Amino acid sequence: MDAAIDRRPWADPSTLFHLTGGFDSGTVATRAAERHPGLFPTATLLIGGPGREQQIRRRAEIRDRVRFADPDLVIDATQYLPLSPDCPWVNGNVVNPTEEPLHRPFVEVARTIAAAGARTVVTGLGGDEMVALTQEEEPHQGLGEITDAQILPWVGPRARAVLEFSDDGIAPPALVNSMTLLSLETTAPPLLREGLWPMHPFADPAMVTLGEQLPFVWRELKRLQRRRMASLGMSDDVVYPAERESFAEVVEHALVTHAPKLFARMLAEGSVLFDEGLVDPDGLRTAAEQLAPGRYVEERDAKTLEVLSLHMSATAFLR
Repeated sequence: MDAAIDRRPWADPSTLFHLTGGFDSGTVATRAAERHPGLFPTATLLIGGPGREQQIRRRAEIRDRVRFADPDLVIDATQYLPLSPDCPWVNGNVVNPTEEPLHRPFVEVARTIAAAGARTVVTGLGGDEMVALTQEEEPHQGLGEITDAQILPWVGPRARAVLEFSDDGIAPPALVNSMTLLSLETTAPPLLREGLWPMHPFADPAMVTLGEQLPFVWRELKRLQRRRMASLGMSDDVVYPAERESFAEVVEHALVTHAPKLFARMLAEGSVLFDEGLVDPDGLRTAAEQLAPGRYVEERDAKTLEVLSLHMSATAFLR
């Protein structure tokens, strides 16, 4: 990891670490703080749901155990919901639909970091994929499988017709995992627009190669990162967290609170997505009816956020 970070100038107070409280960002940030105590500030987006208080505790313990600099910038993602009345999408601004679906809170944290004087942001992106288990080690369904689209009622006929060709003519596999590359692609624009240079040590080719060489026992349940945090004297709250920490609850709150009226308008006024056969309006109407407290199911409903982001981005672009 030291070699991956040292490939570029970074040991400067203008370098900030995106410290979420999780294993990956924690592993990167604590190692840097060990090497340069008291030099680096930190920042994060605060999640919602049952993992919120746990995230606050874990971050506080990490910053207490290893010496970082101030400030510690914390942006509450629940206060910058996508689809809310002051969201750029809703206000007709052109937003690239390939950017992060949680575009608004990520833009807010990037602006806050830049305003604090940072010029480089170091993240833990790629840590999941570095220690991911293979299909042979643990059979699982990959993200974005064709079967996902087959069970979603709003996928239009034109989209369904090309599903079987989705892997035709694609680029050869890169050294860096495709999901890592997708994460880097979606998170980079808000940072770069604010003059912030992103660094992702886990996506360094040498780190990827290390991950491929690690035995199963070190990759299972992210044992490598857990052992690293434990070696610093972190409590079980940090090493073995009880709650999931993700933005799933932020997405759910945004969809249940704001999406129904936006979908109603989309269905009433029409959409280029309907015209092009990419989204089925009848199926979308059925899906929108599920966006209510007590009826929301993450695996089924969370992807409707991307339908709205694409619709509003296309509408703004074509206006």
